[in-house]
Amino acid sequence: MELEIGDIVLCTVEKIEGTTVFVNIEETNKQGCIVLSEIAPGRIRNLRDYVVPKKLIVCKILKIKGNTIELSLRRVSQKEQKEAKEKYNQERSYKSILKSVLKEKTEEILEKIIKKDNLSNFFEKSKENSKELEEVVGKEIANKILEILNSQKIKKSIVKKEINFHTIDPNGLDKIKQILEKIKEAEIKYISAGKYSIKIESRDLKKADNKLREIIENLTKILKENSIVLEQK
Repeated sequence: MELEIGDIVLCTVEKIEGTTVFVNIEETNKQGCIVLSEIAPGRIRNLRDYVVPKKLIVCKILKIKGNTIELSLRRVSQKEQKEAKEKYNQERSYKSILKSVLKEKTEEILEKIIKKDNLSNFFEKSKENSKELEEVVGKEIANKILEILNSQKIKKSIVKKEINFHTIDPNGLDKIKQILEKIKEAEIKYISAGKYSIKIESRDLKKADNKLREIIENLTKILKENSIVLEQK
């Protein structure tokens, strides 16, 4: 797994020395460190209120200098934490499936998969096209793995926004309704005059968030052309 500055990574706290926290970066054989100022904003009275050995934390990569990787805990948003933890739980589920099928060969196959991509991406792509999975484990085992994957009820992530419309056009509300009816990628519900909720569901929280942002950006342009102003909450 190649690491880059700005990446959000899941880490396990290894030890605390003075005011520096040392961590192991999950899915890699690499270590990182977090200095006191990157633990949390403001004054920190007790470092162990934020980090303790063996605890899983979500960090952002600030610098990579050879084997030294500098990380930040305080610069990770709540949304980024949620995405990383959901991805971690999903990958644990994938590992469990591999273990149930591959038994003692699990670690060997995991290494081959991780060289190609992270587990989440690899298996999501395998559901669409099983070629790479078949190359790694063979067609018969690939079919068994896909059968289990396809039978699982994968928890979907939901992103939702409330949007308000303002217009002085006497036909404005009818125009809004017609424009919204053309949006098929999201669930749109009427709340009250000029007020709607817009919702996206996806197995990937980041994709759902990006898709909702794209829909709202396009919607804003179309509405502006019709002298309608959109506001988000």
